[in-house]
Amino acid sequence: MLYAGVAWSAAGYEVETVDGDGRRMTSPVSFDARRTDELIGHLRGMDHRLVTVVDSTNGILDGRMMAAGLDVYRADPHLLPPRPVFGSVGAGELARTAARRGTASLARLERGRGTQTGREDLLAEWIASAETELAAMTTAGLCLSHGRRDRREVALTFDDGPLPPYTGRILDVLERYGVPATFFCVGMNARAYGEEIVRMREQGHGVANHTWSHPFLPDLTRAQLVEQIDRTGEGIAEAGGGAVPTLFRPPYGSRTPEVMGWLAGTDARTVLWDVAPDDWAMPGADFIATTILDQARPGSVVLLHDGGGDRSQTVDALPAVIEGLLERGFRFVLVDEMVPAAVV
Repeated sequence: MLYAGVAWSAAGYEVETVDGDGRRMTSPVSFDARRTDELIGHLRGMDHRLVTVVDSTNGILDGRMMAAGLDVYRADPHLLPPRPVFGSVGAGELARTAARRGTASLARLERGRGTQTGREDLLAEWIASAETELAAMTTAGLCLSHGRRDRREVALTFDDGPLPPYTGRILDVLERYGVPATFFCVGMNARAYGEEIVRMREQGHGVANHTWSHPFLPDLTRAQLVEQIDRTGEGIAEAGGGAVPTLFRPPYGSRTPEVMGWLAGTDARTVLWDVAPDDWAMPGADFIATTILDQARPGSVVLLHDGGGDRSQTVDALPAVIEGLLERGFRFVLVDEMVPAAVV
């Protein structure tokens, strides 16, 4: 059996493979974010049964790796040495940890459950524990879960991109209907696909911050969280030639009272949602559209995805979503347009 660690840094991704005794089998190989298909092909080309390991700060590749047939595991912080302020645990350390401790100590990820496989209950517990802080931030105008309920408006939002070809196909649909949306972009992808950021801005869409590497925020220190937000904001501004985004969405909606306090101290407003068809799990285009149309209310913020994996179902569902909401008398707005109304 071989163990491959997949690490991330400002430069992209690195892969290192070891055997069951922790001996290096391949030299570290680097891939920038435009070469993730090559990275996955590199892993699939291993002759032996392969265990692929990421840490909880690398939340944007696992779905694509699993879709390619790879066995992907998550090594949680208590198993690993401290991370740098910006970057994951090194690829070699991830691989050696898996070889040394065995897969029983790791979380085997499942496509229908995602990067937080096995921690769903803990995530729900932490989110519930932060309700008081969420309410205080909402009252102060620092957080938004939905707009005003007396205005027949809805905001479409897309997370985890940009990622060709899905971001472009979503932009095509939005352009055809003349509908604005807000894209919460991952810094790693924004740096790789700046042309998509430019197109978003040219079409009048909102561009917002979704961290650099899609980490699980409760596993970060304050310094690591701030670095994720700041680097992503700067990267989006550089890629698209616009301003640093003022809106931020936490991956998975993850939060604790401590994390909410850290977010309150940044310059960005936190944006959550009130309608989520879990399109990332690929439940089918009809399910995605029906869920949104059944749950949308005045002021709703709809969570969809243009990155992180195959988003063809999201693309296919989008015309029915737009037409259905228009028939119900809704007007599409940017999240930015909801923020002042939500503070009133």
